[in-house]
Amino acid sequence: MGKMKKLFILLLFPTFIQAQTTKQDSIWKPMKFFIGQWTGTGESEAGKGEYERVYNFVLGNQFIETKNKTTYPPTDKKPKGEVHEDIGYISYDKGRKKFVLRQFHIESFVNTYILDSILPDNRTIVFITEQIENIPTGWKARETYKIINDNEFVEIFELAEPNKDFFIYSQTTFKRK
Repeated sequence: MGKMKKLFILLLFPTFIQAQTTKQDSIWKPMKFFIGQWTGTGESEAGKGEYERVYNFVLGNQFIETKNKTTYPPTDKKPKGEVHEDIGYISYDKGRKKFVLRQFHIESFVNTYILDSILPDNRTIVFITEQIENIPTGWKARETYKIINDNEFVEIFELAEPNKDFFIYSQTTFKRK
């Protein structure tokens, strides 16, 4: 390869890399708000809980990993309290042009959500399950994230039994650490 051709490629390569980064960044724009560490308080069927959550880009910024831990205090039914943990991954399915959220729960549930909607103001994001493993057939789940301000969001987790409407299972307010 001639010197001029090599020089041209070397000069063009940073522009090519920048164009790829810019496109990748724009894909993730609706989800970038969540990156970081969060604490929260919420209420669910299990009672009032304290939440810790982290969102991070992983594997060359191709995915967002979420780690969640919820601690519920002791009750009459559960004198030792309860700890719930889950790990999730958000990916971008280029074929469907949709975000997909996969959650793996300590109770052995695996939820696969598809992005249902992002409201035009980009402050409400809704995921609905395509599939839930290790639960009777027909159940559905919905995760709604409502961004309150730059450092706070509300998560509403809803469930629906087969052929029934969604009901709120938990609602949590998260604040950026």
